[in-house]
Amino acid sequence: MAIATCDHDKNAKALQFIEDMTQNTESVQERVLAEILSQNSQTEYLKRFELNGATDRDTFKSKVPVVSYDDLKHDIHRIANGDRSPILCAHPISEFLTSSGTSAGERKLMPTIRQEMDRRQLIFSLPMPVMNQYVTDMDKGKALIFLFTKAEQKTPSGLVARPVSASMYKSDQFKNRPYDPYNVYTSPDEAILCPDSFQSMYTQMLCGLIMRHQVLRVGANFASGLLRSIHLLQLNWAQLSHDISTGTLNPKITDPAIKQRMTQILKPDPELAEFIVKECSGENWERIIPRIWPNTKYVEVVVTGAMAQYVPTLDYYSGGLPLASNIYGSSECFFGINLNPFCNPSDVSYTIMPNMGYFEFLPQDHDDDASSSSGSSFTLSRLIDLDDVELGKSYEIVVTTYSGLCRYRVGDILRVTGFHNTAPQFSFVRRKNVLLSIDSDKTDEAELQNAVEKASVLLKEFKTSVVEYTSFADTKSIPGHYVIYWELLMKDSSNAPTTEALEQCCLTMEESLNAVYRQGRVADHSIGPLEIRVVKNGTFEELMDYAISRGASISQYKVPRCVTFTPITELLDSRVESVHFSPSEPHWTPERRR
Repeated sequence: MAIATCDHDKNAKALQFIEDMTQNTESVQERVLAEILSQNSQTEYLKRFELNGATDRDTFKSKVPVVSYDDLKHDIHRIANGDRSPILCAHPISEFLTSSGTSAGERKLMPTIRQEMDRRQLIFSLPMPVMNQYVTDMDKGKALIFLFTKAEQKTPSGLVARPVSASMYKSDQFKNRPYDPYNVYTSPDEAILCPDSFQSMYTQMLCGLIMRHQVLRVGANFASGLLRSIHLLQLNWAQLSHDISTGTLNPKITDPAIKQRMTQILKPDPELAEFIVKECSGENWERIIPRIWPNTKYVEVVVTGAMAQYVPTLDYYSGGLPLASNIYGSSECFFGINLNPFCNPSDVSYTIMPNMGYFEFLPQDHDDDASSSSGSSFTLSRLIDLDDVELGKSYEIVVTTYSGLCRYRVGDILRVTGFHNTAPQFSFVRRKNVLLSIDSDKTDEAELQNAVEKASVLLKEFKTSVVEYTSFADTKSIPGHYVIYWELLMKDSSNAPTTEALEQCCLTMEESLNAVYRQGRVADHSIGPLEIRVVKNGTFEELMDYAISRGASISQYKVPRCVTFTPITELLDSRVESVHFSPSEPHWTPERRR
């Protein structure tokens, strides 16, 4: 009884905290900015702009420029290479968080400090109290949430550079977390912390099957991760059932910590093994989540942004269970939470928590891509504060953090959908300039163009060139993969490019894409082999005719470098002459940081 009362009080305090933070966002934002500027007043970066100790908005905005990653790269590399002076932040940089975006083909490094971990833990403590308003008894079972620790590397100074998820799972706060009945995982920490993606996912699935009646929610950080886990079950159900039937662990699981932990969890259970065979051996995988985990109340995954393309597949496997996207954040900063977790995925909005950082917004009613990223007077004059955004309008978010980022353009485009008290609620519209994305990869138009150009060099010996191309992210396969449509011009039809040559074109394109993409292909296995579909001559003229028939101007028409509209992909697929896949994985090793 005392425990139940304690949990109730904890939930009530969390909900009251949300109310307190959103009642007067302007005063919270002023306080946050003053704290950041006061803390970092003696840093080399802020001294450049002669704030002279000022902590008010007006002085800050008039003197500190808006920046992109390239503007900060030199300072960040100094820290990575061992400069311990207070360059960006007064507190020591404890590690770098690797962004899923890239600069010059490498992951961006976002500096962070130990104090930020507490801020992240705070925002992660808020979704469950919100969820408890919609579902009951979530403290009566466990969560099958597939959590993964991706590859990390060290900078020359010895500081670790890793994704924010790996930072959280490897933190003392996570490893030594107090018991919370609302957040008990079926996955042992040993499986979560294993860097081998197969061993980690297999073990987490095995534990989820063993504890299937205790599972109340199923999920992963991203929709793609959950679907890969289901795909693993499709491929490995026979071995998983064998493990359960005999109480012995798959010999492919070699991680010593996992093996030791599983001796305490895995016991012979022929009845459960027989059930898994019955459910998984057939062709029908519809509603597989509630069939195997019958007490599941909802699926916890991010389904906004690039992940929205996975919603139909998730609905198929989950039988239409609610899809809850709880938190919106990035490597730079965590921003807000979803106060209506059971809304339709297309209606997901996040309420900004104004205590997480200082937020400004760049209106998107003009071609802002053309504006300066380093603080032109045009950009500076147009930035507005959190309390001044308008319903229905779109903005690029600009953040100032306790870790030393000042007026940093995150690259996320958001639309204001409403307000909770005085705090705006935003839907995620898109990543700025991102063309293709399957998992955490982000490929822009310039990268794709460069990859096509490098691959097309291989066609010269056949006197063949790429006339036109477009692309799309195929998420029907698991894992998803990039599809590139090529229309070719052959000067000598008797010397057409061979299948082997076109396969090498696929691989050359992959080799040309950024490190995040290549890690997804090689280490994480979250992206499948790139595919080139060669279409008949004249296909792209038909594509233009179709666009014009729908109202496009013939004088302004440009071939889209990425297509998502189903009639267009159907038109392209109806003209395909040959299909080619990358024959091997591209080269990837953890980046050596300068």
